[in-house]
Parts: sequence; C-alpha cells; structure tokens
Amino acid sequence: MSKRPSVYPFTAIVGQDMMRLALVLNAIDMRIGGVLIRGERGTGKSTAARALAALLPEIEVIADSPFNDDPASPGTWSDVSRERHGSKDRASLPVDYRRAAFVDLPVSATEDRVVGTLDIEKAIQRGEKHFEPGVLAAANRGILYVDEVNLLDDHIVDLLLDSAAMGVNIVEREGISFSHPARFILVGTMNPEEGDLRPQLLDRFALSVDVQGIHTPSDRIEILERHIAYEDDAEAFKAEWLPVEESLSRRIATARQMVDTVKHSRNDLRLIAGIMSEMRVDGHRADLVVLKTARAHAAYEGRTAITDHDIALAVRLAIPHRLKRGPFADATAELSQLENKLQEKREQMSDDSDGGETSEAGEPQEGQGTGKKKAVK
Repeated sequence: MSKRPSVYPFTAIVGQDMMRLALVLNAIDMRIGGVLIRGERGTGKSTAARALAALLPEIEVIADSPFNDDPASPGTWSDVSRERHGSKDRASLPVDYRRAAFVDLPVSATEDRVVGTLDIEKAIQRGEKHFEPGVLAAANRGILYVDEVNLLDDHIVDLLLDSAAMGVNIVEREGISFSHPARFILVGTMNPEEGDLRPQLLDRFALSVDVQGIHTPSDRIEILERHIAYEDDAEAFKAEWLPVEESLSRRIATARQMVDTVKHSRNDLRLIAGIMSEMRVDGHRADLVVLKTARAHAAYEGRTAITDHDIALAVRLAIPHRLKRGPFADATAELSQLENKLQEKREQMSDDSDGGETSEAGEPQEGQGTGKKKAVK
C-alpha cells in the first residue's frame, strides 16, 4: 500500500460498527448507492468517511483521463477517452495507478460546480467539444462526501443521487452533450436536530445509519487514549495500525473482485420481497438495495452465495430511513429478531414446489442457513 494522507485510521475508530460496515460494503460495491449517516456532533461521522478514502485500494486508470476512466471497462469510458483510445486494444492503453479520490462537497455548491460545464462558444465557433469537469468527475471511483446534506439544495441532492444510481453524468447544453462515468461512494452526514431530508430524498439513499455518542466509560477512555496518541505522534500511531489497515484494504480489494460472482436463489428474492411487503416499504428500490448489500456482505466474508445473515444485515441498513411514520414507526424494534423471522419464512417456503433454489447463474444452491457471524471486523 502506498503512503496515504495523514488521516485517522479507519480501523482505530472505536465502536460504531454498523456505520463502518455500511461504508465498507459501499466500498466493495459502489452500485449499492451510498449511505446516509445521521447523528449528533462528535460521533465520528466525517472521521470515518475520510478514513475510508485513505483505506481504499489504489485504482487502475487511463493515465491521460481526468475522469479516472477504468481501462478494463471501455463501456463506461468518458467521451474524451473514447475519442482518444476507442480504437486501441487493452495492452496499448496508457495506464496509471491512483489513490481513490475523496471529494468534499460544500453546502454552497452550484449545479455547474457539481456536474461540470460545456463551453458552448467553442463548440459553435470552432466545432470543438470542450468540457470543464465538475465535482462528479473528480469523485469518480472514489468518495463524494457531503456534510450537512440536509442543508444542501434539494435540486443538488437530486443530481448527486441520480449520478450515484446511474453511474454516469450526462451534461447537455444547446443540443451538445458530454458524458463521463460518475460511479462513487456517496456519503452524506447530518445532524437531525438541524432538520431532516424530504422523504423522497431519504428513500434515494441506499443505506442509512443512526449513530450516537458512546456512553460506556471504558470505551470513552479508549477513544481518549487513541486520539491523544494520534495527536502526539500521528505517524507512529498510523504505523501501529498499519498492519490491520492493510489487511482490511486487501479484504476490500478481494471482495470487489468476487462480488459479481456471489449467487442468490429465487427463495432469497421471495424472502426479501416478503419482508419489504410486511414492513410496508413503498416502491421497489429497497428490495434491490437489500440484494446488492447482501451480496457485498457475502463477498466481504469470502462466500459465493448469500445467506439469511447477509439479508438480515442488509435489511437493518436499508430499511430504518424508509419506514413510515405513524402506526408502523415501531417496526425498527422487529429488526433485532429479523434473522429468526427470515429462518421461519424460509422453512415455510421449503415445501413450496416453486422453491426455485436456482441461482442467477442457473446453479443449485445449498446451505441457505442463517450463517451468523460478527458484522464488523
């Protein structure tokens, strides 16, 4: 691992297991769609986001691309890389390695600053397509961090969420268009005491975690001791945590490579759909988020098929911000018994002739048990 910016180590954060897990799973599969972290000040929200960026494995990029284009995925290339290298074979591409970007979006950001701008004058007068990259370009294949996302203009939040969902940014002006990849880990943090996001925007965030201050005296002492050690000698503190940081970085890199091979059965889909229906979750976005998150967690644990444990963890991360207010607001209380409920439902389905225990690759699945394991290492 090459030298990283001087940030507090991700693995040295005390507690906040679900927040760290949500960030790691998005790092494994950026297609999940980001995470919203809600909590009071001083609970490590921004520290965790910055620490994750320093932890991420280096990425292979086309060397002359300002968009971090992936040389292995020509279908996602920006217009610039298509024009320059569209006819070249993989071996002749100029390749470089870069650290994953960490882009901090200010609350005052404008649309042009986010999506980038097309120079219409050059296009009309000279016939040249000139694009000035914005925040989405800088964040491609990295982390886009938005502190106090609830204070950001709703239109800008929409733009960010659209790009996070589609993985591409398309800018059109006066009949001229430009596109580039915009696949990133969207991390939004907020203090609910300062106002909430509209329900429509809440639903667009794939995962959410509510964090609270740690009250156990021994843990608070551990936090103090670690921060004092970091402030006294940051390099020595980072060196102490380097082995476990490198281990987690390698684990994320391995999981990224295998996540697309993780299989699920038809009964897994029935299980997810049934739980979403019971919890009165509107739309179908949550169902897909749960499946993607479950697959990422299986890859994180080195497995090639999802289990009920993966599904339960995914539901815990994908559902809280989507639950309706009113008579179903207490549905979060059921999440602690979710794995047992999933197991019961799976047993009920075992006698169904339409069990469909066939993976997406058409192979039979076995051992779809609860597979209980610790969530965060």
